[in-house]
Amino acid sequence: MRKRIPKILVTGGAGFIGSAFVRLLIGDTSPIGSRNVPVVVDRLTYAGDLKRLEEVKGKFKFYKADICSKKAVASIFAKEKPDIVFHLAAESHVDRSIHDATPFVETNIKGTQVLLDASRKYNIKKFIFVSTDEVYGEIANGKFNENSPLKPNSPYAASKAAADLLVQAYIRTNNFPAIIIRPSNNYGPWQYPEKLIPLAILRILEEEKVPVYGKGLNVREWLYVDDCVRGIMTVMRKGKIGQAYNLGSSCESKNIDTVKLLLKTLGVSQKRFEFVKDRLGHDIRYSLNSRKITRQLGWKPTVKLEQGLKLTVDWSLKHQSWLKSKLKDINRLYK
Repeated sequence: MRKRIPKILVTGGAGFIGSAFVRLLIGDTSPIGSRNVPVVVDRLTYAGDLKRLEEVKGKFKFYKADICSKKAVASIFAKEKPDIVFHLAAESHVDRSIHDATPFVETNIKGTQVLLDASRKYNIKKFIFVSTDEVYGEIANGKFNENSPLKPNSPYAASKAAADLLVQAYIRTNNFPAIIIRPSNNYGPWQYPEKLIPLAILRILEEEKVPVYGKGLNVREWLYVDDCVRGIMTVMRKGKIGQAYNLGSSCESKNIDTVKLLLKTLGVSQKRFEFVKDRLGHDIRYSLNSRKITRQLGWKPTVKLEQGLKLTVDWSLKHQSWLKSKLKDINRLYK
């Protein structure tokens, strides 16, 4: 008898990380079988784009819906009856959260609560919540482990930390079958060009200078998106219910060094950047201790920063029209 394939629902599946995960789910190398037809839920905000899923078109079911709508979510769950929920839908850009935190509170907190309640009602077997390393706040030295306190600094990080804590509360109070993943900074193909790496590439394509906050000394741990979604899959297959897992690369780099390496990869002058007024409350450094997932579950990143930047640049040069189609919104954001 053929083993039943679990019904999977992915929120934010038209987003950057979500779409990469959906492509992995559907691909021939999928650890749970290429016959899987996931259910993708996405509101298609400015950051959502079905073009990211063109290569797997017709191999997933799609619902355009707001996860904050109890009615819409209930209808989808009643019809699809998912076994596993991957919750990746989120407002995710720090700069936008500083300008207006309301969408972050609504989507990241209320949306998570709506999904948790629907998942409980329909007795899902596993709920994978993708959080962020930013829930820990900044760290000048050392690394955060999964037991480090959550001390978020930006409105975005605070909203993700609230959702993270809400998932923990459902685990404790309702014996809810959830697992939390906290990845470091992702980058790679199809990332919306409001984030540092795709923004830098877009500025170079537009023959402008790359803006670098402050003096560029802020340190980030860069994780290539394909490594990230493999990590999410690993947690789904091997992770323990009720646990949290850091998902980092150990590829730490100051923003200015990341930009210079990117300029080198693009083959342009190292002077094609400019320092701009620093972001309010800018965290100085993020760094994760990812030994738990590496030692217990066997996942480890495979793409180093230099290689990942080359892959990202190569993709970007082939998809300039997509990047440039976002230019109007980016210019409005950074005017």
